Amino acid sequence: MQSSSVIPAHTLPISEADTGQPAEGPEGLDAPIRRSLLGEILDWLLAPLFLLWPMSIAITYVVAQNLANGPFDKNLANALLILGQQVEIEDNNAVLKISAPARLALRTRENDGVFWKVTTSSGELLGGDAELPSPQLAAHEKKNHVYYQNYNLRDFEIRVAYSWNDFGQRNSAPVLLLAAESVDQRTQFANDIIKGVIFPQFFVLPIAAFLIWFGLSSGIAPINALQKRLRARRPDDLSPIDRHAAPSEIEPLITAMNHLLVRLEANVLTQRRFVADAAHQLKTPLAGLRTQAELALRSDVQTQTHASLLQIVQGTQRATRLVNQLLLMASAENPNELKLSPTDLEALAREQTLLWVDQALRQGLDIGFEGPDHPLMINAEPILLAEAINNLIDNALRYTPAPGHITVAVTERLDTIVLSVQDSGPGILPEDRSRVFDRFYRVLGAKAEGSGLGLAIVKEIAQRHHADVCISDVSETDSGATGARFELSFIANSSVNG
Repeated sequence: MQSSSVIPAHTLPISEADTGQPAEGPEGLDAPIRRSLLGEILDWLLAPLFLLWPMSIAITYVVAQNLANGPFDKNLANALLILGQQVEIEDNNAVLKISAPARLALRTRENDGVFWKVTTSSGELLGGDAELPSPQLAAHEKKNHVYYQNYNLRDFEIRVAYSWNDFGQRNSAPVLLLAAESVDQRTQFANDIIKGVIFPQFFVLPIAAFLIWFGLSSGIAPINALQKRLRARRPDDLSPIDRHAAPSEIEPLITAMNHLLVRLEANVLTQRRFVADAAHQLKTPLAGLRTQAELALRSDVQTQTHASLLQIVQGTQRATRLVNQLLLMASAENPNELKLSPTDLEALAREQTLLWVDQALRQGLDIGFEGPDHPLMINAEPILLAEAINNLIDNALRYTPAPGHITVAVTERLDTIVLSVQDSGPGILPEDRSRVFDRFYRVLGAKAEGSGLGLAIVKEIAQRHHADVCISDVSETDSGATGARFELSFIANSSVNG
């Protein structure tokens, strides 16, 4: 059986390009308007409060009018009751006989602004103020029932209470009993009620607004304190934020920030290690170039000068390749979103394989390609994917001794398309398979030259394409020799968001 080591893309470190948002430009260049959390809450609390205040005044005025009408209308109804007690029926005719107590009561009411009159149904005045209006008996009005209406008399408004009373004589004509008073006292009473309710609000509302502002300011004080602590941190302090030092409402935000700090710290450590390793790798070819240049300067023999210059050229080539790989690694790690497009993996792999035929022949190796006669489409970035294929082929050429063979194949498996590069080299031990994708890592005892960045670039590109990377042994029954097989498994015919 073949032993394999599979590295799913989703288990690899995720670059910030997969989750990052476009950086904001400098202030003043289409920068979003910053909004204050305290101001936002105050707007939502105080704006409705001050908008509802006029509505409260209007409702209070209506209620005050109703409250004022109640007792005053009751006084008018009592006046009608007194008048009704002074009317007698003689020979089916109504006669008004006011007693002394009743006259005194009505006089008292007249002094208070209450006016009255009594008339027959035909309009004959039995007593009282003739200038008062005389409502007509409407069809919907009932006898012996009190009704109220407002009239204008002598340029001022009055409130009238009237009743058509038959005094128990069903066949007799009803008598109109009417009592009226000015509405000024009612208006004054309603205004007194409104003043008693509204004036205290002029003091209560500002105090309430101040207390709301003070309470909200105190409530967000822990957020301001957290902000000060974060600003006071050293630039290299990426330790997690204490979740218990802030209100529970922003604990999820702090948790997310802690996760971001953990990822940021990991990225910083990776970049530091990358810079250190790159400096170490560049130091060797540069030192060799200097040594060969010094030898060429000191040498008087043309043969030795030519050999030194040849070493300088080779060292320059190695340094150039290392720099190009570093640039490609930086490009693969670029957090910007990939521009994925439908790509024929079979055609791309065949094209890149043909580019390596001459070098394989010079090394005494046989390189071939296997693939179907129809396109195998995936969503990919063709330039980066071509670099991944080239790095796999280059790795196979470096570690496969002559005579040997290398096979590049593209196959279709269910809903995936697999790119494989198989060689007849010494293979990779199981304990080394999880590390060969690390930057600048090289298997101990390997004689092939290289910077140790090729497979790291392959892993990064595969991760950006959501592809799985697999390393497996090539058994003797496959090709008659040992070797290694690298496989990249892509999702077929799917929309991949890089």
